[in-house]
Amino acid sequence: MARLHEFQGKALLAQHRIPVPRGRAAATPEEAHAIAEDIGAPVMVKMQAWVTGRAGMGGIKKAATPDEAAAAARGMLGRRVKNFTVDWVLVEEQIQIEREFYAGIIVDDVSQAPMMIFSSIGGSGIEEIAVEHPDKVARTTIDVVRGLQDYQARDLARRAGIKGKLLNKLAGTLVRLWHTARDTEARAAEINPLALTADGRLLAADCRVTVDDYAIFRHKELGIEIAREMDRPPTELERIAYAVEANDYRGTFFFLQLHEDRQEGEKVVGFHGAGGGGSMMTMDAVLQRGYKLANFVDTSGNPPASKVYRAAKIILSQPGLDGYFGSGSGVASQEQFHSARGLVKAFLEEPLTVPAVIRLGGNAEDEAVEILERVNGIIPAPVEGYRKDDSPDFCAGRLDALIEGYRAPAETPAGRVRPPVVKPYRFETVTGGSVTLDHARCSECETRVCIEACARKILSLNDEGLPVLNVTPEEAKKGRCIECLACDVECYFHGNRGGFVDLPIEGLDEYRDRLGH
Repeated sequence: MARLHEFQGKALLAQHRIPVPRGRAAATPEEAHAIAEDIGAPVMVKMQAWVTGRAGMGGIKKAATPDEAAAAARGMLGRRVKNFTVDWVLVEEQIQIEREFYAGIIVDDVSQAPMMIFSSIGGSGIEEIAVEHPDKVARTTIDVVRGLQDYQARDLARRAGIKGKLLNKLAGTLVRLWHTARDTEARAAEINPLALTADGRLLAADCRVTVDDYAIFRHKELGIEIAREMDRPPTELERIAYAVEANDYRGTFFFLQLHEDRQEGEKVVGFHGAGGGGSMMTMDAVLQRGYKLANFVDTSGNPPASKVYRAAKIILSQPGLDGYFGSGSGVASQEQFHSARGLVKAFLEEPLTVPAVIRLGGNAEDEAVEILERVNGIIPAPVEGYRKDDSPDFCAGRLDALIEGYRAPAETPAGRVRPPVVKPYRFETVTGGSVTLDHARCSECETRVCIEACARKILSLNDEGLPVLNVTPEEAKKGRCIECLACDVECYFHGNRGGFVDLPIEGLDEYRDRLGH
């Protein structure tokens, strides 16, 4: 589930007529100074990070003047908190709180419906409050069609011990909180504390909103970059990887960076799994041998070779890797030769300079291993392929042995690039890529391997004996070409090297250039 910053959540509450303290977000001390000046009163400066206990770590400070607000912001911005780099602070008016409440909506798995929870005691430790003062906490499920009605909200507040004029005011806020959660398709929306001020205002002093990952595409206005449950903002490489997943519905590509800052003496491996549960189990085999994982990746659900290729390129864009380990459940129903071709194309283009052990258990695993191990002797590092009967622990042991015995070349040779084309025959693919067949080379090819290996059989020989589409270019671009990479990889090993598939990864070249990678 994708989380919003506090200032983003409060903006949503304000749009739904739930009062919030006056204030705005600042990305620099100068902006914090200007906001405090606009407010014209003492302010709070609040670090925007998805962590609890901000006050205890100096992430919430009072500021009597704009200069103090700027100084407080300067001490928070750029700070590293757990996995989180603070890019924003919220500068808002100080309020005099007379009483605190809690109001929240969650999707309850038991009742399979939204549930509103209200507590007449709010603030930190709401879980303990619910246990110690059960008479102060009330719950009600919400009919998703009718929504939370006014009488239900009043009854909820009444059951938590609220009486008098405050009852209607709180009930109205609860109904508006329901509309906020419904309109944003939130899995959780909480106000804590919902504060009654000394001057009689009811304000959302703090809030937390978490949006359903599967609803993100309907809510561009929220500015959520990645529809993933994370405890920190995404890294640049995670943004690049997510664009691959978001723009290609075929199969899964999940990429999460785990270890960006390598420490001296650490051994770090790029991890490439296939099948979420099986991948997580095989991770242990590597961890138990003392390695750190640079990332977690899952390419499963029958992904095309192009998606596996892009995943491998992104994994290998992380500096400081000692090895590359690929393993899933070992019983995948997807055709493993597609994954093998994706990996081979990536390893050739790098070229791979760290040992790789890949366990390709599943359909056509023998063919997949044969394809994978063709690269040995062509790239600097060794690559070993294994099958479902080879245990993850055995495969991790092989990787450990390869790493211990391997010495990288002093100078990395150039990787494979698209060769000069004399007579190009080109068509576009569904993910913005393109296939180029050099008919000058094809005319001298003895195998015509691209015709036989093409998964969808969309290539055939024309009257001149040259490979061309037997569907329209428009059909190929719409998905008839599944980017199986056979006309690239098989042509490289068994043809006249006249085929090449370009598969751009937006932002990756610029990222690698900045790292000098």
